[in-house]
Amino acid sequence: MWKQKIVTPADVLEKIDPGMSIFLGTGMAEPRTLVRNLMESRQYNLQDLELIQLVSLGDAVAIDERYSRKFRLKTFYSGWLASEAISQGRVDLIPSRFSRVAWLFKTGAIHIDVAFIQVTPPDENGYAYLVGASVERQAMEMAQIVVGEINSQIPRTMGDTLVNMDDFHYLVEATEPPYYLARWPLQEVYLKIAANVASMIPDGSCISYGIGPLYEALAKALSAKKNLGVHSPFFTDALMDLVKSGAVTNRYKNIYRGKSCASYVLGTKELMSWLDLNPLVEFQPQDIVMDPRTIGLNDNMISIFPARKVDLTGCVALHTGKGNVTAGPGNVAELFVGAALSKNGRSIFALPSRNRKGKPNILLSLDQYPFQFTNRESMDVVVTEYGVALLMGKTLRERAQALIEIAHPDDRAELVRQAKEEKMIYADQIYFPESGYLYPEKIACAHRFKDSLNVRFRAIKPSDEEEMRRLFYRFSDQAVYYRYFSPIKTMPHKKMQEYVNVDYRHTMSIVAIVDESGVEKIIGEARYVKTQGEPFADTAFIVDEQYQGMGISTYLFNLLIRAAREEGIAGFKADVLENNRAMLKVYEKALYPVQTVLSAGVYKITIPFNE
Repeated sequence: MWKQKIVTPADVLEKIDPGMSIFLGTGMAEPRTLVRNLMESRQYNLQDLELIQLVSLGDAVAIDERYSRKFRLKTFYSGWLASEAISQGRVDLIPSRFSRVAWLFKTGAIHIDVAFIQVTPPDENGYAYLVGASVERQAMEMAQIVVGEINSQIPRTMGDTLVNMDDFHYLVEATEPPYYLARWPLQEVYLKIAANVASMIPDGSCISYGIGPLYEALAKALSAKKNLGVHSPFFTDALMDLVKSGAVTNRYKNIYRGKSCASYVLGTKELMSWLDLNPLVEFQPQDIVMDPRTIGLNDNMISIFPARKVDLTGCVALHTGKGNVTAGPGNVAELFVGAALSKNGRSIFALPSRNRKGKPNILLSLDQYPFQFTNRESMDVVVTEYGVALLMGKTLRERAQALIEIAHPDDRAELVRQAKEEKMIYADQIYFPESGYLYPEKIACAHRFKDSLNVRFRAIKPSDEEEMRRLFYRFSDQAVYYRYFSPIKTMPHKKMQEYVNVDYRHTMSIVAIVDESGVEKIIGEARYVKTQGEPFADTAFIVDEQYQGMGISTYLFNLLIRAAREEGIAGFKADVLENNRAMLKVYEKALYPVQTVLSAGVYKITIPFNE
């Protein structure tokens, strides 16, 4: 019976009255045959129309002045091609959280007269599939006229996607192919950024995803992870690659377990083919997928966003213009809050340290930039190709220091000057201009110790000053004496900042870090200091007494030996008090022969690497 509803696009357009509001699908769901005929038709009744589309990808819907009398586009997202048209007054932006769009339709706050919906060919029972879920079903329920465009080239996606031909008043057969979105080429800077982002995503995490160079690179960086979950507004080619790699199992999700959950499809013909009747991907309406309460049901939810600029307080400016379809204020806010509601959830903003014109992306202030996300009270992690800045729980001074450390090395001196001028950091803050290029990133690693304690190791940074002070004050008097050979009682800023600002050419300091509820805690440090003209370097290390006896000291010591050998150091030497048996045992476990001489209650230890 449904074949009796098949008409031509011209027949459909004759049913349109001036002033009507027409809903159009987005991306792969865009009914391009109907839209193309609407653009090209000269029928008199097609005037003063409203076209409502979640995101305008600028393919079939032309938004230039030629069509101003025929229609005006309303969109919920300023990205992609609509951004410039909105600023010029040719397109209307509806600011809204994405999860609220369906509610706006249902309540009539946004009126819909006609819905153009793309569907697959129906089966023998008269059921067809939507491409994704988004808000098509809600638009169909509110429209007076529902038109289905049957396209045999779109996938039969699983989830809340089944529709019956009885739900349509008219049907047309597609003559246009679906809208395909080409993939972004992999860029070296984004591969580095993605590697740093991946270091913040533990196995078993649930992630959100989007499109663009960051997400393309993340598919590579996350492929070695285990048991990842996906809860995302978009499903893309990069996500397909990640699922194929075996990294995604969705085993530990609390909602839609075993399925990667999304609303939209954006990608290539290969993705369309892979999604056809694929039970691994579940498409649900946008008001479900983007509801922060739903997002927060998944433990370890990590929301990942591309940023345009970041200032030294942690405020973020989001992208605008073509290519941006995943990081607008509406969906960023919902994913951000969803991650905050999740047990052990977090949000990560990632960006290159400089833009394509070579200008800094980390600035003192973002006053001149639009589309700011200013929820700095809850800001968590910012990542560039130069590292990771953890902001949660940090003072503004500590934030500024951490963000300066991941700026481009050539921009850091000026940021330090500006921050001092604005009294954001200490006026006497030490800064070594060479430190940005000398920082030994290759030292960074992680190891799991007894009781499943995961400890990360990296070279010390100036922003570690406060954490190193806290470590010092957790030591017992005996531990302080063992480490410094004197009963030191205080560790003021002046003394500690000299300790954490090191010249990596002569000094190496490796810190051991655990994650406590999303906040870094330094629990140990090992360092060597090379004296000019001396073949051996002096060494010392210490571990928080709560974490002793787990093998962390030995692991730190071996990392230090490896770093020293790569720098051509001939061996280590150390002074250890006679009654510091725990420290002596660590040195005795060295991979190289240990020579000890006891003198006046102090062991003089020498460890040559060439024996």
